[in-house]
Amino acid sequence: MLALVTGASSGIGKEYACQLARDYGCDLLLVSNQKEALESVADEIRGQNNVSVRTHYADLSLADAADKLYVNTEIEGIKPDILINDAGVFFFNPYIETSMQRIELMLNLHVVTVAKLCRLYGEQMARRGSGYILNMSSMSAWMAMPGIQTYNATKAFIYNFSKALYYELRPKGVQVTVMAPGAVDTALFGLSPRWRRIAVRLHVSITPERLVRRALKDLFRGKKSDTPGVLNWLATPLLRHTPDWLMKVVYRKVGKYQK
Repeated sequence: MLALVTGASSGIGKEYACQLARDYGCDLLLVSNQKEALESVADEIRGQNNVSVRTHYADLSLADAADKLYVNTEIEGIKPDILINDAGVFFFNPYIETSMQRIELMLNLHVVTVAKLCRLYGEQMARRGSGYILNMSSMSAWMAMPGIQTYNATKAFIYNFSKALYYELRPKGVQVTVMAPGAVDTALFGLSPRWRRIAVRLHVSITPERLVRRALKDLFRGKKSDTPGVLNWLATPLLRHTPDWLMKVVYRKVGKYQK
């Protein structure tokens, strides 16, 4: 099988690439806008596994990025069996103080590109009668947290979009799974190494290795959606009804930390 992984140069995307090669023997097409890091990951995987690894440098935050990637794979005769939509960004900022460029970047990367890649490769898989699509959402999809309002909204889109797509594509032989984890131990949120270690020990955060292992099992077992961790699963309904006073306190505390 051939897996296309976006955001594969670091973090969760890199872990998807490594586990797909090591545990499932998948050939890979790795996509990222970090060219040197992407080539380093590809070399690392080639050195440890007997699989084919190709790389594609692209800025997936551009509105036409998905179209160009698809055209490129068509020209090269690359037809992925697995699509992992992992590329993402995170920033904390009051909305009216956020530049239009950053807003467009997040909307394109989390919404436009994900939707287009699912459309293009989903149709291709449906014609073959087989395929797998895994999209990365977040527990923040159920939060109305100020400061990360665009991130929350885009992750909510990914979650609901993916679940609807599951019902549409399953009769055509294509499995769609969406993961909605809580905190993940990566550099995405800007925590210091010390606080990242503490969060993992307290089970507030999950390592990329554990998350990806579970996500791939969910995907190949045909699970529609998953939120890893009992505490996270129990907290999900509460997030929808977080009182205003608590939201204001959290916003002030997090905003102070970000400064």
